[in-house]
Amino acid sequence: MPRVRELSPYVELHREQWRELRRSTPLPLTAEELRGLRGLGEQIDLTEVAEVYLPLSRLINLQVAARQRLYEATTTFLGEDCRGTKVPFVIGIAGSVAVGKSTTARILRTLLARWPDHPRVDLVTTDGFLYPKAELVRRGIMHRKGFPESYDRRALLRFVSDVKSGAESVSAPVYSHLAYDILPGEEQVVRRPDILIIEGLNVLQPGPSLTVSDLFDFSIYVDAHIEDIERWYVERFLKLRGTAFADPASHFHHFATLDDVEARAEARHLWRTINEPNLVENILPTRPRATLVLRKDPDHSINRVRLRKL
Repeated sequence: MPRVRELSPYVELHREQWRELRRSTPLPLTAEELRGLRGLGEQIDLTEVAEVYLPLSRLINLQVAARQRLYEATTTFLGEDCRGTKVPFVIGIAGSVAVGKSTTARILRTLLARWPDHPRVDLVTTDGFLYPKAELVRRGIMHRKGFPESYDRRALLRFVSDVKSGAESVSAPVYSHLAYDILPGEEQVVRRPDILIIEGLNVLQPGPSLTVSDLFDFSIYVDAHIEDIERWYVERFLKLRGTAFADPASHFHHFATLDDVEARAEARHLWRTINEPNLVENILPTRPRATLVLRKDPDHSINRVRLRKL
Protein backbone atom coordinates (compact mmCIF):
# COMPACT_ATOMS: atom_id res chain seq x y z
CA MET A 1 0.00 0.00 0.00
CA PRO A 2 1.64 3.30 -1.05
CA ARG A 3 2.04 6.09 1.43
CA VAL A 4 -0.02 9.21 0.95
CA ARG A 5 1.72 12.51 0.08
CA GLU A 6 5.32 11.31 -0.10
CA LEU A 7 6.61 14.78 -1.12
CA SER A 8 5.53 16.53 2.05
CA PRO A 9 6.90 17.43 5.49
CA TYR A 10 4.31 14.91 6.72
CA VAL A 11 3.93 11.19 6.23
CA GLU A 12 0.43 9.75 6.43
CA LEU A 13 0.20 6.08 7.33
CA HIS A 14 -2.76 3.77 7.34
CA ARG A 15 -3.13 1.61 10.41
CA GLU A 16 -1.75 -1.45 8.61
CA GLN A 17 1.47 0.44 7.85
CA TRP A 18 1.74 2.09 11.25
CA ARG A 19 1.41 -1.17 13.21
CA GLU A 20 4.48 -2.56 11.43
CA LEU A 21 6.57 0.12 13.15
CA ARG A 22 5.91 -1.53 16.50
CA ARG A 23 8.66 -4.03 15.61
CA SER A 24 9.15 -6.40 18.56
CA THR A 25 7.88 -4.03 21.26
CA PRO A 26 5.95 -6.19 23.78
CA LEU A 27 2.45 -5.25 24.96
CA PRO A 28 2.79 -4.47 28.69
CA LEU A 29 -0.95 -3.93 29.25
CA THR A 30 -3.74 -6.34 30.24
CA ALA A 31 -7.41 -6.21 29.29
CA GLU A 32 -8.31 -5.43 32.92
CA GLU A 33 -5.89 -2.49 33.02
CA LEU A 34 -7.29 -1.17 29.73
CA ARG A 35 -10.84 -1.21 31.13
CA GLY A 36 -9.65 1.15 33.87
CA LEU A 37 -8.12 3.53 31.32
CA ARG A 38 -11.02 3.73 28.87
CA GLY A 39 -13.23 6.80 28.86
CA LEU A 40 -17.04 6.66 28.80
CA GLY A 41 -18.20 5.42 25.39
CA GLU A 42 -14.70 4.43 24.20
CA GLN A 43 -14.49 1.11 22.34
CA ILE A 44 -10.70 0.76 22.32
CA ASP A 45 -9.38 -2.80 22.73
CA LEU A 46 -5.98 -4.43 23.15
CA THR A 47 -5.63 -4.84 19.39
CA GLU A 48 -5.81 -1.08 18.89
CA VAL A 49 -3.37 -0.54 21.75
CA ALA A 50 -0.94 -2.96 20.11
CA GLU A 51 -1.37 -1.57 16.59
CA VAL A 52 -1.58 2.17 17.32
CA TYR A 53 -0.29 3.05 20.78
CA LEU A 54 2.66 0.67 21.01
CA PRO A 55 4.30 2.06 17.83
CA LEU A 56 3.63 5.55 19.21
CA SER A 57 5.28 4.69 22.52
CA ARG A 58 8.28 3.31 20.60
CA LEU A 59 8.57 6.50 18.55
CA ILE A 60 8.43 8.65 21.69
CA ASN A 61 10.96 6.42 23.42
CA LEU A 62 13.38 7.05 20.54
CA GLN A 63 12.69 10.79 20.68
CA VAL A 64 13.26 10.94 24.44
CA ALA A 65 16.70 9.38 23.92
CA ALA A 66 17.48 11.77 21.05
CA ARG A 67 16.37 14.79 23.08
CA GLN A 68 18.62 13.71 25.96
CA ARG A 69 21.59 13.43 23.60
CA LEU A 70 20.86 16.91 22.29
CA TYR A 71 20.72 18.25 25.84
CA GLU A 72 24.05 16.61 26.64
CA ALA A 73 25.62 18.06 23.48
CA THR A 74 24.41 21.55 24.37
CA THR A 75 25.66 21.38 27.97
CA THR A 76 29.02 20.06 26.74
CA PHE A 77 29.25 23.03 24.39
CA LEU A 78 28.52 25.35 27.32
CA GLY A 79 31.19 23.66 29.40
CA GLU A 80 28.71 22.32 31.96
CA ASP A 81 28.65 18.91 33.61
CA CYS A 82 25.33 17.19 32.86
CA ARG A 83 26.23 13.72 34.15
CA GLY A 84 23.23 12.13 35.85
CA THR A 85 20.95 15.00 34.82
CA LYS A 86 17.81 14.47 32.77
CA VAL A 87 15.54 17.11 31.32
CA PRO A 88 11.85 16.16 31.47
CA PHE A 89 10.40 15.35 28.04
CA VAL A 90 7.09 17.19 27.67
CA ILE A 91 4.22 15.91 25.51
CA GLY A 92 1.09 17.91 24.67
CA ILE A 93 -2.18 16.18 23.73
CA ALA A 94 -4.96 18.29 22.19
CA GLY A 95 -8.37 17.72 20.62
CA SER A 96 -12.06 18.38 21.01
CA VAL A 97 -14.35 17.57 23.89
CA ALA A 98 -15.56 13.92 23.55
CA VAL A 99 -12.93 12.94 20.95
CA GLY A 100 -11.08 10.66 23.37
CA LYS A 101 -7.91 12.61 24.12
CA SER A 102 -8.10 11.79 27.85
CA THR A 103 -8.12 8.06 27.08
CA THR A 104 -5.20 8.58 24.69
CA ALA A 105 -3.29 10.39 27.44
CA ARG A 106 -3.94 7.70 30.06
CA ILE A 107 -2.98 4.81 27.77
CA LEU A 108 0.14 6.57 26.55
CA ARG A 109 1.17 7.38 30.11
CA THR A 110 0.81 3.73 31.13
CA LEU A 111 2.80 2.42 28.16
CA LEU A 112 5.59 5.00 28.41
CA ALA A 113 6.03 4.34 32.14
CA ARG A 114 6.85 0.71 31.35
CA TRP A 115 9.89 1.54 29.25
CA PRO A 116 12.97 1.15 31.50
CA ASP A 117 14.50 4.40 30.15
CA HIS A 118 11.74 6.63 31.54
CA PRO A 119 9.66 4.98 34.28
CA ARG A 120 8.43 8.22 35.86
CA VAL A 121 5.62 9.61 33.71
CA ASP A 122 3.17 12.21 35.04
CA LEU A 123 -0.10 13.32 33.46
CA VAL A 124 -1.60 16.75 34.11
CA THR A 125 -4.78 18.07 32.51
CA THR A 126 -5.26 21.75 31.80
CA ASP A 127 -8.66 21.63 33.55
CA GLY A 128 -6.78 22.50 36.73
CA PHE A 129 -5.73 25.79 35.15
CA LEU A 130 -9.28 26.93 34.39
CA TYR A 131 -10.18 30.02 36.37
CA PRO A 132 -12.37 29.18 39.38
CA LYS A 133 -16.11 29.37 38.79
CA ALA A 134 -16.41 32.60 40.78
CA GLU A 135 -13.74 34.26 38.63
CA LEU A 136 -15.41 33.14 35.41
CA VAL A 137 -18.69 34.60 36.65
CA ARG A 138 -16.95 37.84 37.65
CA ARG A 139 -15.46 38.14 34.17
CA GLY A 140 -18.78 37.31 32.52
CA ILE A 141 -17.33 34.33 30.62
CA MET A 142 -18.92 31.35 32.38
CA HIS A 143 -20.55 30.47 29.05
CA ARG A 144 -17.05 30.46 27.48
CA LYS A 145 -15.63 27.82 29.79
CA GLY A 146 -13.11 25.78 27.81
CA PHE A 147 -12.30 28.67 25.45
CA PRO A 148 -8.71 29.98 25.65
CA GLU A 149 -9.67 33.03 27.73
CA SER A 150 -11.15 30.83 30.49
CA TYR A 151 -7.71 29.48 31.44
CA ASP A 152 -5.00 31.01 33.58
CA ARG A 153 -2.49 30.62 30.76
CA ARG A 154 0.29 32.40 32.64
CA ALA A 155 0.00 29.93 35.52
CA LEU A 156 0.03 26.99 33.10
CA LEU A 157 3.10 28.35 31.31
CA ARG A 158 4.85 28.91 34.64
CA PHE A 159 4.03 25.35 35.74
CA VAL A 160 5.43 23.71 32.58
CA SER A 161 8.46 26.04 32.56
CA ASP A 162 9.30 25.04 36.13
CA VAL A 163 8.97 21.32 35.34
CA LYS A 164 11.05 21.71 32.19
CA SER A 165 13.70 23.61 34.14
CA GLY A 166 14.14 20.67 36.53
CA ALA A 167 12.50 22.12 39.63
CA GLU A 168 12.44 19.66 42.55
CA SER A 169 8.63 19.79 42.82
CA VAL A 170 5.94 21.79 41.04
CA SER A 171 2.25 21.98 41.98
CA ALA A 172 -0.81 22.20 39.75
CA PRO A 173 -4.37 23.02 40.86
CA VAL A 174 -6.95 20.23 40.85
CA TYR A 175 -10.27 20.45 39.01
CA SER A 176 -13.46 18.56 39.88
CA HIS A 177 -15.84 17.70 37.04
CA LEU A 178 -18.43 16.88 39.71
CA ALA A 179 -18.26 20.34 41.28
CA TYR A 180 -17.45 21.95 37.92
CA ASP A 181 -14.82 24.01 39.73
CA ILE A 182 -11.27 24.16 41.06
CA LEU A 183 -10.96 22.40 44.43
CA PRO A 184 -9.60 24.89 47.01
CA GLY A 185 -6.51 23.62 48.81
CA GLU A 186 -6.09 20.60 46.51
CA GLU A 187 -3.00 20.23 44.34
CA GLN A 188 -1.19 17.75 42.15
CA VAL A 189 2.53 17.68 42.82
CA VAL A 190 4.95 16.78 40.04
CA ARG A 191 8.46 15.75 41.12
CA ARG A 192 11.03 15.65 38.34
CA PRO A 193 9.33 13.19 36.00
CA ASP A 194 11.13 11.63 33.06
CA ILE A 195 8.10 12.51 30.93
CA LEU A 196 5.28 14.96 31.54
CA ILE A 197 2.06 14.70 29.52
CA ILE A 198 -0.11 17.83 29.34
CA GLU A 199 -3.63 17.09 28.06
CA GLY A 200 -6.20 19.74 27.19
CA LEU A 201 -8.40 21.38 24.59
CA ASN A 202 -6.18 24.32 23.72
CA VAL A 203 -2.65 23.21 24.60
CA LEU A 204 -1.38 23.82 21.05
CA GLN A 205 -2.53 27.45 20.94
CA PRO A 206 0.11 29.84 19.57
CA GLY A 207 0.58 33.38 20.86
CA PRO A 208 2.48 36.64 20.37
CA SER A 209 4.94 35.62 23.09
CA LEU A 210 6.09 32.35 24.67
CA THR A 211 3.25 29.83 25.07
CA VAL A 212 3.06 26.42 26.69
CA SER A 213 3.15 24.69 23.29
CA ASP A 214 6.61 26.19 22.71
CA LEU A 215 7.88 23.98 25.55
CA PHE A 216 6.58 20.71 24.11
CA ASP A 217 9.06 18.16 22.80
CA PHE A 218 6.28 16.21 21.10
CA SER A 219 2.60 16.92 20.49
CA ILE A 220 -0.44 14.87 19.52
CA TYR A 221 -3.78 15.97 18.10
CA VAL A 222 -6.69 13.51 18.37
CA ASP A 223 -8.88 14.14 15.32
CA ALA A 224 -12.25 13.10 13.87
CA HIS A 225 -15.00 14.50 11.67
CA ILE A 226 -17.04 17.13 13.51
CA GLU A 227 -20.33 15.29 12.97
CA ASP A 228 -18.83 12.16 14.57
CA ILE A 229 -17.58 14.11 17.58
CA GLU A 230 -21.03 15.67 18.01
CA ARG A 231 -22.63 12.21 18.00
CA TRP A 232 -20.12 10.96 20.58
CA TYR A 233 -20.75 14.02 22.72
CA VAL A 234 -24.52 13.45 22.68
CA GLU A 235 -24.12 9.72 23.43
CA ARG A 236 -21.82 10.49 26.35
CA PHE A 237 -24.26 13.09 27.69
CA LEU A 238 -27.05 10.48 27.67
CA LYS A 239 -24.90 7.98 29.58
CA LEU A 240 -23.86 10.58 32.15
CA ARG A 241 -27.49 10.99 33.26
CA GLY A 242 -27.27 7.66 35.07
CA THR A 243 -23.72 8.10 36.37
CA ALA A 244 -22.07 11.44 37.18
CA PHE A 245 -25.21 13.56 36.72
CA ALA A 246 -27.14 11.30 39.13
CA ASP A 247 -24.96 12.45 42.04
CA PRO A 248 -26.81 15.20 43.95
CA ALA A 249 -23.48 17.00 44.38
CA SER A 250 -22.99 17.24 40.62
CA HIS A 251 -23.15 20.68 39.02
CA PHE A 252 -25.21 19.00 36.27
CA HIS A 253 -27.57 17.09 38.58
CA HIS A 254 -30.56 18.91 37.06
CA PHE A 255 -29.92 17.03 33.81
CA ALA A 256 -30.37 13.62 35.47
CA THR A 257 -34.17 13.70 35.23
CA LEU A 258 -34.35 14.58 31.52
CA ASP A 259 -35.91 11.98 29.24
CA ASP A 260 -34.11 10.87 26.07
CA VAL A 261 -35.70 13.50 23.82
CA GLU A 262 -35.00 16.34 26.29
CA ALA A 263 -31.45 15.11 26.96
CA ARG A 264 -30.61 14.91 23.25
CA ALA A 265 -31.95 18.40 22.68
CA GLU A 266 -29.96 19.80 25.62
CA ALA A 267 -26.77 18.02 24.54
CA ARG A 268 -27.08 19.31 20.98
CA HIS A 269 -27.71 22.83 22.28
CA LEU A 270 -24.57 22.71 24.45
CA TRP A 271 -22.57 21.29 21.57
CA ARG A 272 -23.67 23.84 19.00
CA THR A 273 -23.46 26.91 21.24
CA ILE A 274 -20.26 26.11 23.17
CA ASN A 275 -18.25 23.07 22.15
CA GLU A 276 -18.52 23.22 18.37
CA PRO A 277 -17.68 26.95 18.16
CA ASN A 278 -14.66 26.38 20.42
CA LEU A 279 -13.56 23.47 18.25
CA VAL A 280 -13.93 25.38 14.98
CA GLU A 281 -12.51 28.71 16.19
CA ASN A 282 -9.74 27.62 18.53
CA ILE A 283 -8.94 23.91 18.65
CA LEU A 284 -9.09 22.68 15.06
CA PRO A 285 -6.81 25.49 13.75
CA THR A 286 -4.03 24.14 16.01
CA ARG A 287 -4.05 20.69 14.36
CA PRO A 288 -1.24 21.54 11.87
CA ARG A 289 1.02 22.42 14.81
CA ALA A 290 0.95 18.85 16.17
CA THR A 291 3.86 16.49 15.67
CA LEU A 292 1.42 13.65 15.15
CA VAL A 293 -2.31 13.42 14.35
CA LEU A 294 -4.39 10.38 15.30
CA ARG A 295 -7.40 10.23 12.97
CA LYS A 296 -10.53 8.43 14.21
CA ASP A 297 -13.24 6.75 12.16
CA PRO A 298 -16.97 6.98 13.03
CA ASP A 299 -16.66 3.90 15.28
CA HIS A 300 -14.00 5.68 17.42
CA SER A 301 -11.17 3.49 16.08
CA ILE A 302 -7.91 5.06 14.91
CA ASN A 303 -7.13 4.06 11.34
CA ARG A 304 -4.78 6.79 10.11
CA VAL A 305 -1.72 8.45 11.58
CA ARG A 306 -0.14 11.64 10.25
CA LEU A 307 3.42 12.30 11.39
CA ARG A 308 5.43 15.46 10.82
CA LYS A 309 8.88 14.45 9.58
CA LEU A 310 10.55 17.85 9.94
